[in-house]
Order: sequence, then structure tokens, then C-alpha cells
Amino acid sequence: MSGIVQTSEKRLVLIGGRSHPDLSEHVAKELGVDLVETQAYDFANGEIFVRFEESVRGCDAFVLQSHTEPINKWIMEQLLMVDALKRASAKRITVVMPFYGYARQDKKHRGREPISARLIADLFHTAGADRLMAVDLHTAQIQGFFDGPVDHLFALPLLVKYVAETVEDRDLITVVSPDAGRVRVAERWTDLLGAPLAIIHKRRDPDVPNEATVNEVVGDVEGRVCVVIDDMIDTGGTIVKASELLFSQGAKDVIVAATHGILSGPAVERFNNSRVREVIITDTLPIPEDRRFDKLTVLPVAPLIARAIQEVFTDGSVTSMFEGSRV
Repeated sequence: MSGIVQTSEKRLVLIGGRSHPDLSEHVAKELGVDLVETQAYDFANGEIFVRFEESVRGCDAFVLQSHTEPINKWIMEQLLMVDALKRASAKRITVVMPFYGYARQDKKHRGREPISARLIADLFHTAGADRLMAVDLHTAQIQGFFDGPVDHLFALPLLVKYVAETVEDRDLITVVSPDAGRVRVAERWTDLLGAPLAIIHKRRDPDVPNEATVNEVVGDVEGRVCVVIDDMIDTGGTIVKASELLFSQGAKDVIVAATHGILSGPAVERFNNSRVREVIITDTLPIPEDRRFDKLTVLPVAPLIARAIQEVFTDGSVTSMFEGSRV
């Protein structure tokens, strides 16, 4: 074997896309590494060019990109980064998407519809990704769409801790699930807070996006501090309608907690004009200044993502991060 140099040392590299540079920098700081210097720009016709300014051969690469607006552009940029890493001989490529784009389209509601969440997983697999990492997927079944390991991270402990430490009338808290699909997550909130559960029964018109008809509250919320939980807030219409219903049923106060703050269109105006006391989200998505408002609290998610990356890099257990807090 003379003349052959062998080494078992692994090298972690973190690459950040252009959609949410602050989050990439915070994750890099938590990990104690520098982001890979990357050249990325748009051609006049909208095509994207990416190139890494240092060698990534044999590395364990993590490509972080939040799927925010313009969502199709940032998904495409992340795909190109994965392809560049594969062609540059990276040993393992993990796609880190704090917010998984198209996650709401995870099944066919009617005929002739796509399953877009599955297509996103297929695209990253074809590009060369070995592993996916995401925070609070819209539905757990998305984990099965990717042919490889998927690390599903939960922001629930972070959100619960904040609520437990800041709500003065903790003994009056009732956790509210905004629909039947969130009941399991809401039950975990009730376990950790020692609080009762209420459920809002609603109907959604499949022909009208971002709108839901709120019908009734199942459970007693009179005189209670209602914490409405969800995975994302888009236009805020459903959440604000839910809060109005809770107040009409005698709720003392309403707090909203969600992982992803999309805050599209009229969301800020709706919350400002509502009786909701506080809206708590994480920074999985960038929140520009024009979407920030006095009632908004943004919790940092970088420590969670950094720890998960470290566990994957060292072949540790991501699952162990959520023992006692799994949903």
C-alpha cells in the first residue's frame, strides 16, 4: 500500500442559498463553520447560475434554502446547487429546507390534480440529494415521498417553552386545534402544558384557496386563554376567523402559535385589526420589515437546525433530539 494516503477525517460544508441569508449565517455560527463561498446570480432571462469557489470533493455537504417567495426560483436554485455538488464529487448531499415548498399539495383531493409535494421530493432525488431535512412538514406522510432518509424536525418544544414562560395565566390555557388535521399535534401541546384541548370544526371550499368556513368550537373555551396552533400562517384568514369564533364563545384571550410565517397578502392587516393578543412564529422563512407588526414574535430556529446537522454529520441520532417531545 506504499504511496497511498488514507484518511478517515470527514469534512462538513454548509452552503446557503440566496433566499434567507440571515438563517444560513446563524446556522453557520451555531456550527462554528464558515459558509462555502458561492457565486450565484440570475441571467437576463431569469436563468440561475451557481458555482462554488472552493473544492467540495469528498465532503459532507448541507445545502440550506428556505422555500420563500419567489418560491419556484429558490427551489430551482437549490436544485442547481445539489447538481453542482454531485458533479463536484461531494460524498453526501443533504438538502436542508426549513420550509418545504408545495407541502400543502400532498394528496389528490379530486381527479386530474398533481401531488406536488411528491414531485418536489423526486426532483431533489434526481438532482443528487442523498437526504432531506425539513422543519414541521405539513403532513408526516411527506417523509415517505423521498427515496432516502428524511429528518423531520419539530419546532414544538421551542414554541411550547416560549408560551409556558410568557403567558401569565398559564392555568387558564386551552390549546385549540384549528381543524381535525392538527389534533395530534395539539394533543402534544396539551401534554406538555397540562392544558385542556378544544377543536374548531371547519369546512373548506376546494375551489377557493386560502379560505375556510369556520363552523363551531368543540370544547369549553369560556374564560380561557386560547392558544391556537398550526404549522403555517399564510393569509391569516382562517386563524383570524377562528379567533373571532373563540371570542364569541367567551374566550378571555387568543394567542396564535405556528412554525412557518408566510404572512401573504392581507395577513398583517388582518392581525392588526383582530383581537389576537400575540402571533408567535419561527424564522424558518424570512420576515421582511413590511410584514412585521407589534403583535408578532419571531423565535430563532437556527440552533435546532444546527444541532440536527451536527447529529447527521457525526452519524448521531436526530430522533434523540425530540425524545419526550415527539408528535
